[in-house]
Amino acid sequence: MNSNVENLPPRVLRLVYKEVTALAADPPEGIKIYPSEEDITELHTAIEGPEGTPFAGGVFRMRLVLGKDFPAAPPKGYFLTKIFHPNVGHKGEICVNVLKRDWRAELGLRHVLLTIKCLLIHPNPESALNEEAGRLLLEDYAEYASRARLLTEIHAMGAPGGTSGGPQEPGEGPQPKKHAGDPNKRAVVMGPVPVGASSNGGGGGGSGSGSNPNANAVGKKKTDKKRALRRL
Repeated sequence: MNSNVENLPPRVLRLVYKEVTALAADPPEGIKIYPSEEDITELHTAIEGPEGTPFAGGVFRMRLVLGKDFPAAPPKGYFLTKIFHPNVGHKGEICVNVLKRDWRAELGLRHVLLTIKCLLIHPNPESALNEEAGRLLLEDYAEYASRARLLTEIHAMGAPGGTSGGPQEPGEGPQPKKHAGDPNKRAVVMGPVPVGASSNGGGGGGSGSGSNPNANAVGKKKTDKKRALRRL
């Protein structure tokens, strides 16, 4: 979905930025906010599944999209994490009155997020987007809860610690490895070769200026000895 930043008046953008900043600094309980510096009109969040519901233990990623008529028109909400819920469509669209006829500009985004979290506790089968979930909720709650719990375990609890539902923060997850050819890791500053040590790092004596001077002295003595024997 395209950004609506250029379609909103500067006054509205300032108000949105102020509210999103306040939400990120002091989010509602059980909700994390991931504001985008590039597009303030699309707010990503992660909602913890409330205890006592089939969604407990899961983390559900969601986004709110502010249209060109915001705040006169309500934002649109979408679950990005797959969920079995009467009021969430197969494409993640959310059906709740606060995003429709009950919307008022003064309600704000915090109220929207809290209402969606409450929807996980109290589904409304009368305005179901997922008809199967709505039917099961009314006719066979045990089966509804079983299906909802199964999808929670598969899609919202996939990573260790249950963090798969939300975007990763800096420092989370595996970090990229440094390249094996990093010159800062491989470069070695060589100093003068100590007397008696081989410049090639091996145990054998090398030739040239780095050879062992003791070995040269022994060789000279052997040559002098041979010359003396020839004279006899």
